[in-house]
Amino acid sequence: MGKHSAPRPSGSQTLLRMSWRTVVAHKLRLALTVVAVILGTSFVAGSMMFTNSLEKVFDSAVEDLFADVDVVMHPNPGAMVGANLFAPGAGTSGITGIKVDMLSTLRQDPQIAGVTVQGATTVVVADAQRRPFQTRSAQSTISPWYDTEQAVGLGNTLLEGELPRDNGVAINRAAANDYDIAIGDEVIVVDPEGQRSYQITGIYQPASSAVDLSTGVLLLQAEDVYIDTYLGGIFIPAALISGDVKRGSELIDYLQQTYPEYGYASAQELARGISESVADALSFVNYFLVAFAMIALLVGSFIIANTFAMIVAQRLKEFALLRALGCSKRQLTSTVVIESILVGIVGSLLGVLAGMGLVQAIQFTLGRLGMPIAAGTTGLGASAIAFPIVLGIVVTVISAWAPARRAGAVRPVEAMRTTESSTATSLKTRTILGLLLLAAGMALAFAGALVDADSYATKTRAIGVGIGAFAVIGGVFMASPALSIPLVGALGRVIARPFKAIGQLAATNSRRNPKRTATTAFALTLGMALVTAIGMLSASMHDSIEDLVNSEVTADFVLEGPSAMRFPVPTDAYADIQALDSIDQAVAVSYAKVSLDDSPTGLAALRGFPITFMANGDLEDVVGLKNPQGRFDLSQAGTFIARESYAQERGLAIGDTVNIYDQEGQILARAELTGTYGDNRILDDVVLSEATIIDTPAYENDNLAQVLLMGKEGVTQRSLRADLEQAVEKYLVVRVMNAQEYAGAQAGLINQMMYILYALLGLSIIVAVLGIINTLALNVIERRQEIGMLRAVGTHRNQVRLMITIESVQIAIYGSIIGMIVGLGLGWSFLKVLGSQGLETISVPYGTLMIILIGSGLVGVLAAIWPAQRASTTPPLDAISH
Repeated sequence: MGKHSAPRPSGSQTLLRMSWRTVVAHKLRLALTVVAVILGTSFVAGSMMFTNSLEKVFDSAVEDLFADVDVVMHPNPGAMVGANLFAPGAGTSGITGIKVDMLSTLRQDPQIAGVTVQGATTVVVADAQRRPFQTRSAQSTISPWYDTEQAVGLGNTLLEGELPRDNGVAINRAAANDYDIAIGDEVIVVDPEGQRSYQITGIYQPASSAVDLSTGVLLLQAEDVYIDTYLGGIFIPAALISGDVKRGSELIDYLQQTYPEYGYASAQELARGISESVADALSFVNYFLVAFAMIALLVGSFIIANTFAMIVAQRLKEFALLRALGCSKRQLTSTVVIESILVGIVGSLLGVLAGMGLVQAIQFTLGRLGMPIAAGTTGLGASAIAFPIVLGIVVTVISAWAPARRAGAVRPVEAMRTTESSTATSLKTRTILGLLLLAAGMALAFAGALVDADSYATKTRAIGVGIGAFAVIGGVFMASPALSIPLVGALGRVIARPFKAIGQLAATNSRRNPKRTATTAFALTLGMALVTAIGMLSASMHDSIEDLVNSEVTADFVLEGPSAMRFPVPTDAYADIQALDSIDQAVAVSYAKVSLDDSPTGLAALRGFPITFMANGDLEDVVGLKNPQGRFDLSQAGTFIARESYAQERGLAIGDTVNIYDQEGQILARAELTGTYGDNRILDDVVLSEATIIDTPAYENDNLAQVLLMGKEGVTQRSLRADLEQAVEKYLVVRVMNAQEYAGAQAGLINQMMYILYALLGLSIIVAVLGIINTLALNVIERRQEIGMLRAVGTHRNQVRLMITIESVQIAIYGSIIGMIVGLGLGWSFLKVLGSQGLETISVPYGTLMIILIGSGLVGVLAAIWPAQRASTTPPLDAISH
């Protein structure tokens, strides 16, 4: 048998094999680079999966709501209805709706198989000792009971006890377990109109699996009791109908002919509309999360580029040898690119797995906060897997492209002769371009901030500042190596002074390769710039609230429900407050589903409804007004006041009258503009007198948002507070706040938003810290011979650790200082733009910045722990012989 030679591998196979062996042979470098990819891609994957999981939960809830429902009957023929009809609290005012008698008529109709009342009233529930159950962000509601036989679609299942009737209610299983509520217990139920005592007669399993995840107390009572108690006993807001033989559009046609006085909507169309609304709302959440994921990827890309640059520098002799053996420039470049693809694939796949873990962590956190809305779902989907993987690979390859080209440009003799090329020549052009880009960016950012707000829209100015910000960041990146030479040197002299010779050596090492130092620090620079800008925004908003207290809240006390706008002040509580002898003025601020525009878009939005704010007294007595013109007493019907800018935009002058429209665009009344005021953060664009619509179908008496009140002359603040707290104590849900406490409540909302932003920005800081660890670890590998020499001449392990740690601290503090300077400039520019939107105070959180600066030093120490330990264990003889 003759000998046959094995087929020779192709050039591409050889490159792939060589790249794979190189990656596997340097496991530490692989792990450090992969981590940077994982952090970015995991956040992208996690955000997409989380949004998908939310969509699944809401889609499931919509499916449960409309299961076996053919038609939704509502009181407005020809009008469009949407998700607002199914929001908690979207009941009827008792003035209009579907007549209760229609329920029996519909149930006797042979063409109709089933009818249920659509309605839910938002309540606060307390135990028999009048201690409210703390449901955190979840809402508690009371609704009519329907079991699986009575319900149109899915029905509730009684698990224990008896069906609710008379004064009895059934409670959802989750709430019974969470708040230790048993059958026979008494509960106090507070609604906007008053409070009632009920007895728990049963525990049930909700029809909707999504509703069962809520931490709210969900009470159900007999249909007739609910209608009499919470809907006025005359009208219901809507009815869900299923057909017997006729279904869908055929049933709608039949109902329109038989009961033409009412309106009808297809359940399928409503379900589709609600799902689309939820998807639109969640897309914003997804964009928000992905934006921060892109920040993490951007920071990670600098780390990846730095890592590959160092790897290429360490392998110059290897590349030179390959060139000497006949390997072309293109093949060497391709080798590094293939390595980056392999790293990108591994990192992105692990990032998707990490994203699944991130989703579970988010769901756990939401559950602890009382919002377990997506528990048990992962949100896996083709896009949530494919997009992060492709994105991670692309970012990795782009980051590695410049080092790959450098590898291909290696000259055999020159590479074998030197380890590090001089940077002085290459920095000149880069620095000039960076300074030019930095100057252009600063000019654009400051122009956007300082141009006349009346001449340019806020959006246009913000875009200008945004473009300038990108130019500034790019300019800083390009000029940073040259800036690092004097700055890092100065920092080194200060930091190294207590450590004598070792400190001086560390300061010298940090300046040896300014490109590497600057690139390592830039990841932290970008993170700190964002943190500083967000810190300025937070401080400015807090100071703006203090200004609001000092200038705009002149009332002695402000009364609100447990959460502004979501649960109003009970109307009975307002009546009791007015009866107090210590009260001089108590102005109620409420809202109604009306508009001054015949296309009912409204001036604000609540649960999807167009709304306009109303008052029933003289606002000038309780609110500080800028440039007041006219009268502000809204106790009379047919009057309203408006912001100056609103009046000018619509060509209105004091004395002009306008139409007041309902949601369908029908004219309810006319009102005269009696006063105008300047920018105000308490009042909306328009405030209508409550008396204007009190006798119209649009008026609801359970929409009391705030009470602003003044005590009589001679009554002390302490005495007035005591009277108010005693008057509202029995209502359980009314908060009594002075001006400072009211500001604190508003600041609490800001703090929640800022905490989320800081947590997301913390991701970029984590990536930056890993970048410093990455660079230091590779630096130790590259300087193995140098460190071994130091060990050979008597340098102790602790001294080597100290040297690496000082280098890390210098890099971290340098990156933080540059980041703060950039963040202060860009933060100021953006806040100047927001000044036209009412954020007039610009504050710098000096204390926070000092803490961040000190923290950056600690970051440097933490980042150096592992690389310093690795350097200290370098064997002297092995390093010298390397």
